[in-house]
Amino acid sequence: MKMTDRIKHAWNAFTNNDRLVSYSYGSSSSRPMHKTGIFFNTSGYVSTIYNRIAMDVSMANFKHVKINSQNDDVTDMDSGLNNCLNVEANIDQTHIQFIHDLVYSMFDEGVVAVVPVETTLNPDVTGSYDINSLRVGRIVNWFPRHVEVQLYNDVTGQNERITISKSNVAIIENPLYAVVNNDNSTLKRLVRKLNQLDNEEDAGRLDLIISVPYGIKTETQRQMAERRIADIEAQLRSGKNGIAYIDGTEKAMQLNRPVNSQLPEEINALSQQFYNQLGLTANVFNGTASEAELKTYYSRTVDPIIENIVAEFRRKFLTKTARTQGQSIVYYRDLFKTVPVEQIATLGDTLRRNEIATSNEVRKFIGLRPSNDPKADLLANPNMPGATQPAAGDSTATDPSANADTQMYEDAYQQLYGDKQQQ
Repeated sequence: MKMTDRIKHAWNAFTNNDRLVSYSYGSSSSRPMHKTGIFFNTSGYVSTIYNRIAMDVSMANFKHVKINSQNDDVTDMDSGLNNCLNVEANIDQTHIQFIHDLVYSMFDEGVVAVVPVETTLNPDVTGSYDINSLRVGRIVNWFPRHVEVQLYNDVTGQNERITISKSNVAIIENPLYAVVNNDNSTLKRLVRKLNQLDNEEDAGRLDLIISVPYGIKTETQRQMAERRIADIEAQLRSGKNGIAYIDGTEKAMQLNRPVNSQLPEEINALSQQFYNQLGLTANVFNGTASEAELKTYYSRTVDPIIENIVAEFRRKFLTKTARTQGQSIVYYRDLFKTVPVEQIATLGDTLRRNEIATSNEVRKFIGLRPSNDPKADLLANPNMPGATQPAAGDSTATDPSANADTQMYEDAYQQLYGDKQQQ
């Protein structure tokens, strides 16, 4: 389309939507797109997990491509959607920040909407249009064929509600919804226990029995025992190290478990259960995870989230005609980030010898700039003689030793039969 046609037919979800409802106004001292946890997920423990997973997902490279059905060649599309997925999603976010916002919000909400705010044509009128900007919104109401979305308007600086067709918005649901967002999920139980631990009354509870050297059958004796317990509690609370004294005739009897709160043990058990259900371990977060642990984490946690996002983008942002023509949305993840440094050299040599990657592609894996040597771009086994200097139409050009053997044979033939022919 020409520039004048683009301006003429440009569509904005806010300015061209007659179902727009504004519910807030004014400026804000904080960034409106910053997610701080809307519902129960306000624990720093939970936010750390969400942020870690969102960071790893945002490192994947999403692309709008066209795949040749004849040889499976992949060509990047020169489209606004590809610009949103690789450069900037909107005026406030890069493509990395956009994916991070999407995944974090998805974990916090359970389901979110990705709205094409600016398009070349009205999606309600035509099925073929290009996307110029994307934003993540919260779904506040569900209708049979529409959803009401809370979305940030970068023109007015307000959070506004718009009703948009389900066919024009990507609805991303958390594939780990049963583990994270369900009412009886392990995470919600864990958060409740963490909140109890923050409560001093619950966290300081001790399962301990004090035996006093007198009976407590009368009300006076019972009051004396209660005053004694209050005195011990006051000593423990006011003491610097939590130490108290009792009389020599008094006895402290503990139950069949350590004399401490049971909350830490319950939290550790729930944390381990939550990690197992997510497919990750604590080592993933502290940077000491093994290769097997990282592989499990990516295959069971990161990849399902990416596949879910790509599938919905492909379904909503590409028309049936575009998909028939070979257009698709794919992702690439750098597999060498999880490989130990000492194994990269061996792995690179294996890829080159089996003609899977060129030397420059291997150099890119380890962070080196490409070499200017033409041989570095050849897909050939460098250990084979002459493999890096092929000659078209000459079967012996790839093996210099073959030329040497042929020349030696011709010289021997001339010595044996050359003189006889002259005579």
